[in-house]
Amino acid sequence: MSAGPEPFGPVSASPAWAGAANADGWCRLHPLSPLIRSGRSLLAVLGVAVFSGTGVGFADGLRWYDFALAGGAAAVAVINWLVTRWKVDGATLRIETGLLRRDSRQLPIARIQAVDLVRPFFARMLGLTELRVRLAGSGEADGRLSYLPEHAAEQLRARLLAAHHGLDPATPEPGEYVISSVPAGRLIGSVLLPAIPLAAVAVLGGFALAFIYPVGLGAAAGPLAWWLVISVSVAWRRVSTQYGFTVAASPDGIRIRRGLLGTVAETIPVQRVQAVRMIEPLLWRPLSWCRLEVDVAGHAGHEHQEGGASTRKALLAVGSPAEAARLIRLAVGDETPELSRPPSRARWKAPLEYHFLAAGHNGSLAVAVRGRVRRVTTWVPLAKAQSVRYVRGPLQRRLGLANVHLDAAGRHARADFAQRGEEEAVRLVDELAALSRTARRLTSPLVPPPGETAAASQVGTPPHVGTGPQAGTAAPPSNAAHSDA
Repeated sequence: MSAGPEPFGPVSASPAWAGAANADGWCRLHPLSPLIRSGRSLLAVLGVAVFSGTGVGFADGLRWYDFALAGGAAAVAVINWLVTRWKVDGATLRIETGLLRRDSRQLPIARIQAVDLVRPFFARMLGLTELRVRLAGSGEADGRLSYLPEHAAEQLRARLLAAHHGLDPATPEPGEYVISSVPAGRLIGSVLLPAIPLAAVAVLGGFALAFIYPVGLGAAAGPLAWWLVISVSVAWRRVSTQYGFTVAASPDGIRIRRGLLGTVAETIPVQRVQAVRMIEPLLWRPLSWCRLEVDVAGHAGHEHQEGGASTRKALLAVGSPAEAARLIRLAVGDETPELSRPPSRARWKAPLEYHFLAAGHNGSLAVAVRGRVRRVTTWVPLAKAQSVRYVRGPLQRRLGLANVHLDAAGRHARADFAQRGEEEAVRLVDELAALSRTARRLTSPLVPPPGETAAASQVGTPPHVGTGPQAGTAAPPSNAAHSDA
């Protein structure tokens, strides 16, 4: 009997455990997948059982329903593993799962935008990896394989990416060029620095309360302890998720690796970048630190707080302006326009923020700066513009001022030309709309030629990753809207 399509090529070339394929080519996930899926639930149940009730020992803290909950979680994980299967069927990755409600997904390889590898702590201990496939027009994973052996997941990722670019499935994954890596000391310092003023205020407030009203110190101890626990947990979560933050350029996009206990390897296709933001908090500026965020086209899922049609991702956890500049050039191009300031009469409308307002544009990019305490610089490619808005309030009308907003896909993907003169604002609306239409006509998809990609995989350095207008995809026409608030 013939063996059907093999997900990893011939059996002799497959890794030590790549999933047993049946006659139709279907594969199962790793047999230890149920242990990882139910591990957190089991630990949570056992932890609650031990530290609850009146019992003082492990056996005294457990009840029959604790065993029932733990057994139920394990049974659900085993059933999920039994009913889940996957295979690469020609130009489609097929994933089927579900017992009562069957879910069969067919993911066209041609529409794959990125293949991410996620290794939670338990999976990492067992040498397993979760593979997440994201298609064009989606912000969350359209297909998940939880879990595969690490080597098998890397092979499948390389095969899917090669097939997406029209190469031989045996083509190895293209090389990458590391652009930036965040040292652990800098990351920890960036997390602790904002907490220093709050801790100082809490300590001084405690001393003052103890001196003025000693009885109230005991009442404030409880909330203070909870605040301390929450602050430590938030700081630890950021350090653990952003630890080892490394950014690299490759033909398939911008690759990011991060994580301490659990690791994530994700790819951001350049053509899906809608906007880039550089954030400079007040306490970071003496150290010349900044953070980069990108809005990536797609529909945000339940894991993302941002709504709309984009997902916000960290492009640089904390770094220097030079590192940020290299990443900005990679994401949106290197043609930075000259910035201009609002007219002097804008001081009456924004007296505190006036000296920090600036904006500018050229034929492919719009840049805006604002924020006194938290300075934010936003880059929006004109090819990704969705609308241009003209807004002014009552005080702005009396001062002859107006705001012009250039919006891309996403709640915060916006370049603000704030507090501009009325005539300049009217001109900006027409000019930005016309330039956006021209930029979209010059847009072409980012698909490296097969020969160029293959050469990059041999030498270990990526070819030029398209940026600016050449790296975008078609967007809906801009709408110029006028509004009086």
